[in-house]
Amino acid sequence: MSLPIAPMVIRGNVITDNLIEVGGRGGDLTFLTPDAHRYLDKLPLGNPARLADLYALSFADILDYAEALGERLDLATNPHLHQACELSYRTAPVTPTMVKGSYLGLRNMLSRAAITEAVESTVGIKHLEGWVKQRLIDGTELEVRCFGARTLHIVAGNATSLSLLTIIRNMVLRSDAIIKAPSNDPFTALAIARTMIDMAPDHPLTRHLSVAYWKGGDTAFEERLYQPQNLEKIVAWGGYASMKHVTRYIQPGLELISLDPKRSASIIGRDTFESDASMREAALRLASDIGALNQKGCVCARVVYVQSGTDAEGLARLNRLGQYVYEAMLGLPNTLSTAPKRYDPALKAEVDALRLDDDWYKVIGGKDGEGAIICSQLPEPVAFAASLDDRTANLVPVDSLDEVMAAVDAYTQTVGIYPESLKDELKDRLPLYGAQRIVSLGYAAAMKWAAPQDAIEPLRRMGKWISNQIATPETSAAPWMRPSIEA
Repeated sequence: MSLPIAPMVIRGNVITDNLIEVGGRGGDLTFLTPDAHRYLDKLPLGNPARLADLYALSFADILDYAEALGERLDLATNPHLHQACELSYRTAPVTPTMVKGSYLGLRNMLSRAAITEAVESTVGIKHLEGWVKQRLIDGTELEVRCFGARTLHIVAGNATSLSLLTIIRNMVLRSDAIIKAPSNDPFTALAIARTMIDMAPDHPLTRHLSVAYWKGGDTAFEERLYQPQNLEKIVAWGGYASMKHVTRYIQPGLELISLDPKRSASIIGRDTFESDASMREAALRLASDIGALNQKGCVCARVVYVQSGTDAEGLARLNRLGQYVYEAMLGLPNTLSTAPKRYDPALKAEVDALRLDDDWYKVIGGKDGEGAIICSQLPEPVAFAASLDDRTANLVPVDSLDEVMAAVDAYTQTVGIYPESLKDELKDRLPLYGAQRIVSLGYAAAMKWAAPQDAIEPLRRMGKWISNQIATPETSAAPWMRPSIEA
């Protein structure tokens, strides 16, 4: 049986020569792809003046292109997307129903209204369309504009939408992008790029996108590519080791925009226990935050702090909530969550060991690798909290929300909160400790690209913000007209 091919796309050209054999993450699929070393000189844009063709486009032109692309990203009719989806069943960290669901949703990201909203609320469309003027208090006239950049994107593979999000950001900023396809999603960005070529092969937006696969950590390759004469920015998603590796190449003229590893948490307030109905609502919402992406995302809940109380009655409330969460998790739609593709054996061993320590932990589920809810019987997370994955979460009882603050730090991305009224008490405190995103419980995976991410605004950071100062002695005090003084 012949191996599938992941071509290389370089600015409108599909390359299938000089193939080498590589393996996707997890070892489920071996595929062929062009040897990136053979095309190293072609990947960089080279002369930055070649970005000029993008500035012949208006923002409306970019929206027209995005809408047309969205119409073509139909899984039922697009052969590139269909093939990528089928192959991704084997490379993705999640199960086929979740992979297919994500592919079906791609076209929705390209709606005119959604892109306009995201750009207007972050960069501001007027800053992309021309120079925005203001007069300063000293009389200086200041113009500011956001320009595109030559950018390398090291994309994470735990969510299909990230490849398309990267392409959209590149289009609206009028940038040139090289996407390094991840080993657990080597086909999505390629499928979108090939669709763009089929749709408009000579369009500037098509001609400023490249997609290639190379093994991360290939120092001989990266030392030549990751240079300021080739790139101005690197946008990197990834784990601790990959981030540490990328930082070795950062130097003056080459900026790193780091979307680095995070963990998320949840807080369940005492009012949750006023009725069985509110407990069940909180349980369903929490199950969604745990189960989304099968807990593969930074946004997913792992440790949950529950203001149930730590006395016997409080622990009984906690354990009942845990049972409700487990039951709700098993009933989630299969496009959101399923039994894990592979339950981590090391994690399962840790969970199974806790079953023998039922004075301190109550373990609900997990015997069949479907995921588990661990209810601590003391106000401390499990020792392996940093390894929670595959729909395995830890509910920790607390008496006071002050106890939660010590667990929030700079690694804390998303905090889901229930009930909603509790947010007003916490939303001005949590950021002081490091929390970066606060959401209504159940909506952790409903990321809004119009919002900041990881406590930065990535779209603004991906652009180059250029200023033009206009001043004359008649409007602004001139430096050469300062009075002289004796030394």
